[in-house]
Amino acid sequence: MPETTVKPVYLDHNGTTPVAPEVADAMWPFLTEHFGNPSSATSQGTLARQAVEQARESIASLIDAHPDEITFTSGGTEANNLAIRGTAQLITQRSAVTSVVEHPATVEPLHLLEQQGWDIHRLSVDSTAHIEPSAVPNGPLGLGTLILAQNEVGTIQPVAEFAQRVHTAGGVVHTDAAQAVGKIPVSVQELAVDLLSIAGHKLYAPKGIGALYVRRGTLIDPVLVGAGQEHGLRPGTENVASIVGLGAAAQLAKTLLSNEAARQKQLTEMLWERLKIAIPGLVRISPSQHCLPNTLMVAIPHRIGGDILDTVDNVSASTGSACHAGVHTPAQTLLEMGFEADVALGALRLSIGRQTSSADIHTTVTTLHTALQKHE
Repeated sequence: MPETTVKPVYLDHNGTTPVAPEVADAMWPFLTEHFGNPSSATSQGTLARQAVEQARESIASLIDAHPDEITFTSGGTEANNLAIRGTAQLITQRSAVTSVVEHPATVEPLHLLEQQGWDIHRLSVDSTAHIEPSAVPNGPLGLGTLILAQNEVGTIQPVAEFAQRVHTAGGVVHTDAAQAVGKIPVSVQELAVDLLSIAGHKLYAPKGIGALYVRRGTLIDPVLVGAGQEHGLRPGTENVASIVGLGAAAQLAKTLLSNEAARQKQLTEMLWERLKIAIPGLVRISPSQHCLPNTLMVAIPHRIGGDILDTVDNVSASTGSACHAGVHTPAQTLLEMGFEADVALGALRLSIGRQTSSADIHTTVTTLHTALQKHE
């Protein structure tokens, strides 16, 4: 008899999510018989255009926006680049404010602006990775960009307060909401932002699709030029099947959001309570409040997180460090939060999802406890 392969417990939903069955089902017709170009006047093209617009409405509904404020992109990175670089081309006040715990998809576009002579003010964070909105410079400012939910530790930032201060200083406000949309309620009206980025593969849609919310009246130029699709902001024939998938994922998220967030928060706290008993000295890095309900980053001091995960084959997760040529370096976010390197190097990010069960929590705790005992 062949050996049965045990499927690992997947706790890397902040890295990517599986495509939901409902999303795959919605996409399939547009990968097969409905192949029309949305810009074509043919019946096939009309059907494709209608599907794209329906998806636009679904995404707008999820984030409390108008459909004409949604522009489809290839993902969160392109959305961030379009938001930051697209608005920067029209801003005369070449100063921006951000935080020290942003995703590289924000850090690098800002670095480009800095090379072009922009003054970038980076706000420090406290031990929970939160910024202090009162630290936003009085101005004048051209741009403010702040991640809504920090991708490594899960911290939810005070974006509304940040936006108010940046607007008062004369700036346009963007938030990278890739980790937040689909996990917590997100309203562009409550956040009062001008631009907001979405990444499909973080909310059970496929990779390679995303969207940018652009508030009506916000001045922005395209980064790419071409035939003028997507309100002239993102040229190129639309990826219809993936757009349909993102729309279906948005509809699904809106249906599940409240109950699923509460369930995932309960599992996250269960995971923490059991881990801290099983692993003496364990440090909780993710805050218990104002944090994504599915995210728990912990650290085992004086150990290497990557080495721990390398010894297990039935739990998939991420670490708080990077390894290049055998040399481990701690995540900059954790250092900015004030953690010592020997703690940060032992970090593990455990991010649960819709399919995670209490049995998976038990397996994870047992697996990590056993792995550490073997390598004492």
